[in-house]
Amino acid sequence: MKLGYTILYVQNVADTIQFYEKAFALKKKFIHESGDYGELDTGETTLAFVSFDLADSNKIGFFKNKAARPCREMEIALVTSDVDSSFRNAVSSGAIEISKPSQKPWGQTVSYVQDPNGFLIEICSPVGI
Repeated sequence: MKLGYTILYVQNVADTIQFYEKAFALKKKFIHESGDYGELDTGETTLAFVSFDLADSNKIGFFKNKAARPCREMEIALVTSDVDSSFRNAVSSGAIEISKPSQKPWGQTVSYVQDPNGFLIEICSPVGI
């Protein structure tokens, strides 16, 4: 078994994908014609977004996260060799600054921003770089 998807429930799938393209230089894989589901090209594990309406139809019960109620129960970690530049780009593209890049004792550079949906995004270097 392997991790195939991380799926976030959002108000607007197209707007969210557009934000991730601009803020993190990720590429859109596709958005379903309904507008209720979309994916980014993020490597082996797919980052996907589902509209609140589609999530409601699955009858699984979920928390409708909003920027006014930041989500700190989980995070998405995006790995890059240039954390400083990626952090600045994310913030200039509308991400909310949580913490500036800092060096960790294990050799990793780590920073945090919040996306417009309230999700916590770690922008980090690979461990040991």
